[in-house]
Amino acid sequence: MSGGRGKDYPRTPDGHFFVSKGRLWRCTDPSLEDSERRAAVKALMQGRLAVRNARNEAETKEARAKVDAAKRRLGERGPVWWDGNSPDEGGKHPKNTIYAAWWEALDPESREKGL
Repeated sequence: MSGGRGKDYPRTPDGHFFVSKGRLWRCTDPSLEDSERRAAVKALMQGRLAVRNARNEAETKEARAKVDAAKRRLGERGPVWWDGNSPDEGGKHPKNTIYAAWWEALDPESREKGL
């Protein structure tokens, strides 16, 4: 998902997640330098292309490992990049998380963008 950049997905008030397809997805670590972020996004896109073009299980496994490594560099997987005790709510519907009140308070148009 690459952190929700470029799309107008609803973002949680703390900036940790965006909502797409009815699920929370971790945003890219905003403290990354632009050059590091762009390099990781490039690696992510190359990994996704390799997954699509894989011809066997070994190639698929290697390509998925590259995708995972890039997403970890971006802060979208692995240890959370934020300080504090906020849990990683990624993959859950917002109504089933600490963001339920925020989700319910969103106007219908904004909520629709996340579905």
